[in-house]
Amino acid sequence: MTADNVADTLAAMGPRLRAAREHRGATLTGVSCATGISPSTLSRIETGRRKPTLEVVLQLAKEYGVSLDELAGTVPADPGPRASALQRFGDDKAVLPLTRYVGGLHAHKHVLPAVEEPPARPRQVSHDGYEWLCVLYGRLWLALGDQDLVLAAGDVAEFDTRTPHAVANAGPGGPVEYLIMFGPQGERLRPRTPPAPGRGAR
Repeated sequence: MTADNVADTLAAMGPRLRAAREHRGATLTGVSCATGISPSTLSRIETGRRKPTLEVVLQLAKEYGVSLDELAGTVPADPGPRASALQRFGDDKAVLPLTRYVGGLHAHKHVLPAVEEPPARPRQVSHDGYEWLCVLYGRLWLALGDQDLVLAAGDVAEFDTRTPHAVANAGPGGPVEYLIMFGPQGERLRPRTPPAPGRGAR
């Protein structure tokens, strides 16, 4: 790898690190508390104003649960079963990544466990990006800014993730399954539906 390639790889790590952090729903302050890296340093790395050291990259890769290959953009074409490995979080939420690349538009499936009592309003987070959410099963509580929405199977929501947001099982009842597509740089889906028959160009 040439010096230019190394510089390009390091420059591309910023957006990938931010995407990996946002994928975990983590804040700069939270990551700082877990790693000892200051929020300002993390912010400068994510925006490309500072190149990360190997020690920092290793710390963040471990914290975010991603590989160095993913952060460097060198994931093999066929990574095997690891690509669909189920991730579990402290609140018993399970996340199944549906895409390998962490730096662009990506998708994942979430499963929230059943609850016996109606939950408290979930703690909201905000960050750069744009998100589409589709409920597959159950009832999902979406706290979006000052709004509280209960989405059922087949319901879809999309929003700018700079708006404070959070989700929870609307319970009581069974689990909730939903899909998320997330554009960390604000990427949006582009509908390409053809015109209905008989409605061609005029």
